[in-house]
Amino acid sequence: MEHKVKSHGSKHKGSGGSGGLSRMLREHKARLYIIRRCVVMLLCS
Repeated sequence: MEHKVKSHGSKHKGSGGSGGLSRMLREHKARLYIIRRCVVMLLCS
């Protein structure tokens, strides 16, 4: 598990520019989507 985190960190540092940015945006959108679904489920229940 530690190795994965380390490789991910080095990858992130290496891939600077639009590639890393788009990846961050995609992750952020996915997180927002998950949070929104959780909120909707809580509200509906």
